[in-house]
Formats: sequence, structure tokens, C-alpha cells
Amino acid sequence: MEDQVIDRRALPHDAQLGEWLAPDGWRYRRLEWPGDGRGSLLFAGGRGDFIEKYLEAQHHWHDAGWTVTAFDWRSQGGSRGDIVGGHLESMDPLVDDLAALIEDWKARHPAPHVVIAHSMGGHVLARTLAERRPQIDAAVLVAPMMLVNSEPLPPWAAWWTASLFTLAGFGRVPIWRSPTASEGAGARRRSYLTSSPERFEDELWWWERQPGYKLGPPSWGWLLAAMRSCAVLTPKALGGITTPCLFLATERDRLVSASAIRRAAEVIPAAELLMLNDSGHEILREADPVRLRALNAIDAFFARHAAR
Repeated sequence: MEDQVIDRRALPHDAQLGEWLAPDGWRYRRLEWPGDGRGSLLFAGGRGDFIEKYLEAQHHWHDAGWTVTAFDWRSQGGSRGDIVGGHLESMDPLVDDLAALIEDWKARHPAPHVVIAHSMGGHVLARTLAERRPQIDAAVLVAPMMLVNSEPLPPWAAWWTASLFTLAGFGRVPIWRSPTASEGAGARRRSYLTSSPERFEDELWWWERQPGYKLGPPSWGWLLAAMRSCAVLTPKALGGITTPCLFLATERDRLVSASAIRRAAEVIPAAELLMLNDSGHEILREADPVRLRALNAIDAFFARHAAR
């Protein structure tokens, strides 16, 4: 199925932006887009993402009849607060936020209820499924951060390095320096995110209009928090997940570990896995042959596990 051409640089006229308050009072920016009776779909992006970055995928699900809810994570996008660079010292608040958001969302939206989450969002969703057991019909984890891809360093060396820098007082310091325009800023980043230059440019377009949405590289403290959080997702914890899960991943992911995703899909009882050989990390923002294959797999998965 091919998607209709949509404006990826404009919010839908029939969608509404609003706020949701986390349990501790943190203000989340949220989008609500009423659908046509298919059910309710919650979408969560990854580190550095914001609602507008995935408008194209949200259009696809809305056109299929889903009521779509999307949001900006605490510390980024329109939910930044006073945090600079998306720095977090623990992923635990995000798990608390998502668990509370799912319960509130379920109470206000009709079944079936499905959740799709990308990268860091996929990690937080996996922890929420393992630790909080929300009653949802199906979950899709797109290139989820089950383990940080620290190559060429092995995971233990990356953990040691992040711990050392954090203990030395550099926890809020970015791991690397962002290149300037003269140094080819963006070229390397695009090479491991997507082969679609026009979709990559969409994000830069939004950055120009909302400079605060550009987080830059993660901090040493964020990396340590991410690795500590990944360590919580043991085979025993994952094996207790009963929600039907679809994992979408790519063999050439430079940001998250493909092998860790495969291991997670093996131990979750009701899990399915689709590995893509020709995709960057941002599978839902890839060139059409990859993107549409992923969307069709998600549609088929929901048809099996979240039919009305």
C-alpha cells in the first residue's frame, strides 16, 4: 500500500496540540488527532525527536482509522522545561511518565489500544511493559534501544568510560563535538539515520523554526543512564512480557545493537521480529521501499492482534 503525498512540514488541520501533566507535574506537549473508529494508537519517538518529525507515519495510521496520540518526551521538543541538551541522569522518570500516560490515555480513548515507540522510546516502552504490565492490545518497537551500540568499544569499556567521565564531573558534557557546516555537518549523521535526503531535510527545517528542538550529542551522563537502564532489561524481565510485540530493526544500525534486539525478540513469548538489511536507524523515515515495508508489517500485525 502506498501512502498519499502529505505535507510533512505542517501539522494536520484537524489535529490539536495540548498538554499532559506527568505525575510530578512536568508539562508534556501532546498531539491528539481523532480517527475514524479503528481504535487508539499512541506513538513515542526517540531521543531528540519531536511530534512533527513523524507526521508522515502519523498520517498513515490516521488514514487507517486510528485516533493518533503523540508527544514530546520530558527534556526535549516542546516538553523541554529547563533541561539543556536533553540531559537525563536516569531513565526511570521516563518509565514513570509513560506508564502514567498510557493509563490516562486508555481511560480517555476507545479500544483497541496499541503503542508504537522508536529507539529510546522503544526502550522505555520495553521497560514499561516488563515492569508495569499495562493492559494494551499490541506494541511495536522500532529500532528499540535494547543496548547502546558502542562500537568500536565493547559495552563494558563504554560503560567504564561513561562512568569515569561522569564521576569526574563531566556528566553534562556532550560525548562529541557537533561538526560545523564547513566540516560537513549532517552528512555523517544522515548516513546512519536514513537514505532519504528529503526526509532528513525535514528535521533540519523544523530545527530552523524551533531551535530548541535540536538537542545535539548526548551527554556522558545520559549515556551512562541509558546503559544502566538497558541492564535492567534482563532475559528474565523480558520473558515476563505478555503483550504481543513486533520488533522492527536493521542489521546496519549504528546507534542501537541489532543483536540485542534479536535476543529480546527471542525471549519475549509473544514477540515477532522483522530485520531489515537496507535501512538506517530511522526506519519510519527511510526511503519509500523500506518505510512502506515497515508500515505494512505494522498494519498486518495490528490486524492480527488489535482487530475491533
